[in-house]
Amino acid sequence: MFKKLLILIIIFWVSCFSANAFEYAYAPNGYKYVIHKHSESSYQHAWCSAHKGIEEYENKDKTRVDCLTEYHAVEFDFANKWAESIGQALHYQLMTGKKALVVLILEEPEKEKVYYHRVKKLGKIHGFDVEYVTMDILNLDENGKCPYFDCKCHRKENNHSSSSE
Repeated sequence: MFKKLLILIIIFWVSCFSANAFEYAYAPNGYKYVIHKHSESSYQHAWCSAHKGIEEYENKDKTRVDCLTEYHAVEFDFANKWAESIGQALHYQLMTGKKALVVLILEEPEKEKVYYHRVKKLGKIHGFDVEYVTMDILNLDENGKCPYFDCKCHRKENNHSSSSE
């Protein structure tokens, strides 16, 4: 019994510390947030445009689908918000009648694919689709800037946003 408990504790400890692929910062009020290089909306613009979707489609209940395509109600989220993305996508499926699609944003795919695999496994069980995008979709210039001027990458380096994008 002790060996089993010890193994479970070790597995839990390793998973907590090895799966942390994110860089954090603190807002003046002490709120801890993940730093992202580009805004969620930049990935959304790039993907939705390529898939001929409608961005920020407003549902009857005033919630907004990140991108509505012919077949999907799409929710974009960074890998650290993988669990939230599922609930939102399923709600959008309910509101639109289109199949839910979670598109996870992987800024560091080698470290963050574990979150994609979690969502993919749940998608198979619960009948929603899952994809991921990387910074490649943004067509960055030689300075690492994307073409969307409202993106975080166009703000001053030391002025991190405290939003929870």
